[in-house]
Amino acid sequence: MVDKISSWKFSEDFAQESAALQNARGRAEELGVECVTPSVGSHLAVLASALRAKAIVEAGTGTGVSALWLLSAAPQAILATIDTDPDNQAAARQAFAEAAIKPNRTRVISGRAIDVMSNMADAAYDLVFLDADRETLEAQLAEAVRLLRPGGVVAVAHALWRDRVPDPAMRDDSTVVYRDIIRFFSTHDGFVSALSPIGDGLLIASKR
Repeated sequence: MVDKISSWKFSEDFAQESAALQNARGRAEELGVECVTPSVGSHLAVLASALRAKAIVEAGTGTGVSALWLLSAAPQAILATIDTDPDNQAAARQAFAEAAIKPNRTRVISGRAIDVMSNMADAAYDLVFLDADRETLEAQLAEAVRLLRPGGVVAVAHALWRDRVPDPAMRDDSTVVYRDIIRFFSTHDGFVSALSPIGDGLLIASKR
């Protein structure tokens, strides 16, 4: 087989980022925030575009990198993005302004993802992206299932968690959480799911 690492890097380099995205990524580095890779971002954009998403939930704002990818591909979408860190939220707002995103297209919500999501409406969202609070990720997933309309999609970042998930010898808490989530979708008749090795792994599942 051809070198898979070279193929992974080629895929990552394929996605081109705007100046606003590059600036947001730079602020993430300054703040020590891990954000999605360009390939993951471009996959999120494809999902948002294919769904013609109008209502999106993002758990884990960071500095706005994933949000910019999502919003760039869904011009009618309103994004509710959740984070606990005010510095992250300020950086994201700056990114939205630089990208000329209209203020009424974003709701930057302060709080824990699980707490905020539990107060959102049933079956009202086209896309839910989970990239926050691993300790509550399974509970977030349960909320995401409730929030999605039929045909809606949930996407989970870091699904392969540092390439540890495929190794059964790895039993740390974070690895087990992602492994359990993958198992949930592989056995759940209510979703059509796929697992991709891009970035740190991206799991996507469409609600039947």
